[in-house]
Amino acid sequence: MSSLARPTNGRMIGGVCAALARRFGTSATTMRVIFLLSCLLPGPQFLLYIALWIMFPSEDKARTAW
Repeated sequence: MSSLARPTNGRMIGGVCAALARRFGTSATTMRVIFLLSCLLPGPQFLLYIALWIMFPSEDKARTAW
C-alpha cells in the first residue's frame, strides 16, 4: 500500500478519490463511483471530501517533505 498523497496526475477535482484508489489498489473510476453512490445516503460526504482534501498533502509537496 502506498502513502496517502493526492496525485498530481489523474485528478478530477481535488485528487482525494485518486489517492484513496491508489492506497487501496482500485481504479480511480471505481472510487469515484463509490463516492457518488454514497452521496445518495444521508451524511456528511461532501464535508468529509473537503476535510480529506485539506488533510492529504499533494504528491509534489509530500515528495519534498521526505
